[in-house]
Amino acid sequence: MLKLIECPRDAMQGIDTFIPTNLKVKYINQLLKVGFDTIDFGSFVSPKAIPQMRDTEEVLSKLDKRNTNLLAIVANQKGVDKVCSFSEIDYLGYPFSISETFQLRNTNKSIAESKVLLEQIKASCDKYDKKMVVYLSMGFGNPYGDEYSNEIVAKYTEYLIELGVEVISLSDTIGSSDPMQIIDLFSELKSLSNKVEFGAHLHSRADQIPEKVKALIDAGCNRIDTAFGGLGGCPMAQDDLVGNLATESVITSLKHLGIVTPLDMKEFSVAQKMYNEIFPTNLIQ
Repeated sequence: MLKLIECPRDAMQGIDTFIPTNLKVKYINQLLKVGFDTIDFGSFVSPKAIPQMRDTEEVLSKLDKRNTNLLAIVANQKGVDKVCSFSEIDYLGYPFSISETFQLRNTNKSIAESKVLLEQIKASCDKYDKKMVVYLSMGFGNPYGDEYSNEIVAKYTEYLIELGVEVISLSDTIGSSDPMQIIDLFSELKSLSNKVEFGAHLHSRADQIPEKVKALIDAGCNRIDTAFGGLGGCPMAQDDLVGNLATESVITSLKHLGIVTPLDMKEFSVAQKMYNEIFPTNLIQ
């Protein structure tokens, strides 16, 4: 079954103007009514690094979870310990880059240091009955000149498989993937293990979303991250048109492929209207 992961955390975190906690709660509670498999709702990281997420704990305390999974992002052991103290959170996510440059920029850790943390995260997840999601960022190339190849992606994927990671979500981070590359890479990595769930956290210009969605489906990917309005994405992209996969466009693309999602489209419409009210253009810019 296809799993859609809605990512308001990724959408919100780059907005400079602080979004009031009550609005975050209202919006995420509406998303919980839609029927997404998982909501990437917040992060337990330094408020100096991501000030928009400084109220994640308060937001969590006011959510009506229903049957949808909750996912939170961490960047250090302190965040891991915090997430594990909440039974409401199901997934713990960590951005692990195959680019040394981007890993340092994104988490202030080297790849070697991140491996140590990943092992600690896995131990904590096992102890507190959480599932671990690793975002394999720069998975389709990078702009920093770091060495890249499918073989390097496969090497780190094998490491994560051996570590026992349940979900590996491939991210193109700067929107660099193309349909053929998506199919080739997913096909190669899926052959490494039938126990790991491989997902996609892609970024894209709006006109390229349908072809990327088709490539994901053709590659057998059954876990796709999206965000209403395509808001969010990597600030390193240096392209305002490259955001997250827009939820609306993904749903339309899936419909054209004959794939019906289990979402409540009435609640979906309410969430879409709420998005337009909470994220006006002047706030995003």
